[in-house]
Amino acid sequence: MRGAKSAKWVAIAAVVALGATACGGGESGGKDSGNKGAVDPNAKFSVEVGEPENPLQPANTMESNGSIVTRALFSQLVNYDAKGNIEMVNAESVETKDNKTYTVKLKAGWKFHDGTPVTAESYVKAWNWAANPKNKQKNSFWFSDIKGYAEVSPTKGAPKATELSGLKVVDETSFTIELSTPIPYYVYKLGYEVFSPLPESFYADPAKAGQKPVGNGPYKFVNWQHKKQIEVARYDAYTGPDKAKNGGVLFKNYTNLETAYEDLKSGNVDVLRQIAPKDLPVYKQDLGDRAVDGSNSAIQTIAPAFYTDQFKDIDPKVVKGLSMAIDRETITKTVLQGTREPATGWVAQGVLGYQENAAGDAVKFDPAKAKALIKEGGGVPGNKITIQFNADGGHKEWVEAVCGSITQATGVACTGDSKPDFQADLQARAAEQVKSLYRSGWNLDFPMNANFIRDLFGTSSDGNQSGFSNKEIDALIKAADGAKSLEESTKLYQELEKKLPEYMPSIPLWYYKVNAGYSENVSDVKYNQKGDPVLTDVQVKK
Repeated sequence: MRGAKSAKWVAIAAVVALGATACGGGESGGKDSGNKGAVDPNAKFSVEVGEPENPLQPANTMESNGSIVTRALFSQLVNYDAKGNIEMVNAESVETKDNKTYTVKLKAGWKFHDGTPVTAESYVKAWNWAANPKNKQKNSFWFSDIKGYAEVSPTKGAPKATELSGLKVVDETSFTIELSTPIPYYVYKLGYEVFSPLPESFYADPAKAGQKPVGNGPYKFVNWQHKKQIEVARYDAYTGPDKAKNGGVLFKNYTNLETAYEDLKSGNVDVLRQIAPKDLPVYKQDLGDRAVDGSNSAIQTIAPAFYTDQFKDIDPKVVKGLSMAIDRETITKTVLQGTREPATGWVAQGVLGYQENAAGDAVKFDPAKAKALIKEGGGVPGNKITIQFNADGGHKEWVEAVCGSITQATGVACTGDSKPDFQADLQARAAEQVKSLYRSGWNLDFPMNANFIRDLFGTSSDGNQSGFSNKEIDALIKAADGAKSLEESTKLYQELEKKLPEYMPSIPLWYYKVNAGYSENVSDVKYNQKGDPVLTDVQVKK
């Protein structure tokens, strides 16, 4: 991600208690009361979000504020259940005999919101458009596995083709995907919204379509009042398995979580993705059965900006030393009020291939060793660092706690570098304007460890915004992708993760949980593995 998220980069990654002091050195939901009362299947409800970074084009969304909307508007070929098993959505089947050529057969009768049919060409043409560099889609690298991508989007020189040679339309409801090399987990990737189909109307004016998208999902677009709200309505002709049980959704824009929480209590917003920082100690008491405390497959990390003079040629021992100077146990218990669990590796919990203690002692709080490692590695240039974060996501307190821990343990000066909102934070990353390190929360795009390793640390991966590049890691990624089975690929990625402490592409901090809530106006509010509310299941009371 994600950012995704999104992907998906995560915007409101940490929930903290403002009163706390810095330290010294599948689906979940609220408990149902059972008394739902009468519901109105045509009524709409509201969800707290931030302003999406980019237009609502499926291949141009890599953060959580935009992804939650595009997933409502666009359905994918496949999805996953709470255990990570593949479920067919727009696809009747996705089959392969060699992990290199996949045959996709679509369910008949699917239509876009403009009434036109969803065909094999709808997918093939959309993917070709997204992969073409002239269209500047942020998630274009997701098509790099498909044969012909190097000709369409070469790393050097002019493109030699405009279409991916690995995509072939067989007939109106089937097409094939030929990869450059076999990938045993490729069907998992097809559940990510970058692989959405697009209607013919999109190509007449892609920019306009990004403001008024036409999808194939359970909801259709109504309007977008920038920095206020996005409105979608149930698409009654939808034939997918996740038909909406409500009339639609209002994605209400908030610039801080505190205001959103007050609106939740007063009934002015119905569903929150996270609770306001200052209200975390009391939200369960305030909301009762409507308080949510569940699992989520996401991880919070800190990433060095390896393109800066400070970290360009840094010895990994220095980054490992900074990591070992962070007292995760104390910060998660006090500043984060027990809502996070200290990370022991780089892969989030709840996904295929998750393993405990992959990072070894790199995440162990040991001030003496931390200081020694930094010295052995040549020290931190300038002996001071900053951690960039977005001010609208509840990160200030834990960033200050992490900085306090690092400074007390090592003597390295550390301060937060606050950006006003998530958009500004992402824009600074994309423009390579991060001064030192940055907060890098990541939510799953598909439930496998490859998504947390390849898509963040591969040299050419879209999710790699830090500038990390290592030939050995790239070679290990290639080997894991080339495994003969899903099981073998997962195992090779597990072995790769255990080698990451030698390279320290980022500093793992903690695993997420969903700490959220909903109003008295709605029922059946559940949260998926991405940490987002399952919009289609929400019911609105009369």
